[in-house]
Amino acid sequence: MARGLLKRGATMTAMTKLTADDLSRIDQCVYMYVDWEGYEALDKARGDRSVPRITYLDGVAELMSPSQFHERINYRIGRLIEAYCTGRGLVIEGYGSWTLKDKTLKVGAEPDCCYVFSTAIPEKRPDLSVEVVWTSGGLGKLEVWRRLQVPEVWFWIDDVITIHVLGADGYQQVERSPRLPELELSKMYELLALDSTQEAYDRMRAYGASQLATPPSS
Repeated sequence: MARGLLKRGATMTAMTKLTADDLSRIDQCVYMYVDWEGYEALDKARGDRSVPRITYLDGVAELMSPSQFHERINYRIGRLIEAYCTGRGLVIEGYGSWTLKDKTLKVGAEPDCCYVFSTAIPEKRPDLSVEVVWTSGGLGKLEVWRRLQVPEVWFWIDDVITIHVLGADGYQQVERSPRLPELELSKMYELLALDSTQEAYDRMRAYGASQLATPPSS
């Protein structure tokens, strides 16, 4: 895929350093200068495969193949969000790595996972996107999501989750999710540390059920 685009005039600019002893711990990233048509060609060439995940911003495309550990954390965070909402009786629908793009704004991206707090099929964007940042560097993801107008973004970086809410002046980091205001990040950390995803899910569901079921704030 990359070779074909290079023949079309794209330029490969950077690749993460990989250690031979533990490739499974490192996200593999390639950066390419491409126009919008080149980005669309990358997306088309990938087809229905989930990798590489492609982010595009102002003429630069990031192709990222997530590591085993990246995917494990992503899966665990998603399961915990779903378990909490199930326990609380909140409506939530997952949309995986939904590709969002805007040609006019020169931006495109796919979250690690994303959610809508409704059963209605969303037309433009999710309510919540989750990004796992396992390897340093890369494109400015907050700017990507700002242009795509995603109202809430969670980042996992070095065992820390940060919550960012979109306002008139861009994203503001907050302590609690406006959609899930009674979900404490300390509980997320506690359950992310467990060996068993199923045990973590069951505990989070029970934690949610122990709270009064109230609809998410709008």
